[in-house]
Amino acid sequence: MEADYKVKLEIFEGPLDLLLYLIKQDEIDIYDISLERITSQYLEYLQAFKELNIELAGEFVVMAANLIYLKSRSLLPVDQQPPEEDAGEDDPRWELIRQLIEYKKFKEAAAELHLRELEQERIFAREGGSSLAPQEPLRLGEVGIFQLINAFQTVIKRIEARQDVQEIPGERFSVSEKIEAILQRVAAGTSVRFSDLFGAVASRLEVVVTFLALLELIRLKQVRAVQKNIFEEIEIAAAAT
Repeated sequence: MEADYKVKLEIFEGPLDLLLYLIKQDEIDIYDISLERITSQYLEYLQAFKELNIELAGEFVVMAANLIYLKSRSLLPVDQQPPEEDAGEDDPRWELIRQLIEYKKFKEAAAELHLRELEQERIFAREGGSSLAPQEPLRLGEVGIFQLINAFQTVIKRIEARQDVQEIPGERFSVSEKIEAILQRVAAGTSVRFSDLFGAVASRLEVVVTFLALLELIRLKQVRAVQKNIFEEIEIAAAAT
């Protein structure tokens, strides 16, 4: 793999988005979060970003430190818990839960406002005959970065569980070569399951390089990633021209 390859990816989601995604994945209520589990999951995602050489904003690291602190507090005996201004809020999770609830409300309100703006733009375009399309920020297509990282982690765990997988010293793979391989898979206009992109890979390194190639293609809008439902597999297809 190219040693200095970095994924120049605009990540529009922040640490609270990642936490909300993890909660949704576990199908639990925000009030029922386990600090031990969510901290472990969060740190796994940060490790995946680090392995993929994806640059993250400093707020992700700050949240990691905060989660570790809250987790350590939750493990203390009750008589050793630090004093709180409100004795009714001595649960170490409460501050985090409150942040998540407020942020979730903000996200839902922002999404509703965005839908209304798009509808107004469509009405204006019909009445005025305008062909201008609303400007959207560059995103990772239909599937977000956290869903892609989750799928990546699943493939990594599957590879590590195989008995025939061996890392070969000096083994090298090219992101550009993997880009060409992916484009060939979707050239016929058919979609490819995410896991099938890694069906023939022989090492963890090859998984990483293939995934980096996929991220680059999504960033360049040459392919798109679609997931109909949260627990269905991601499908990769050539982007519409």
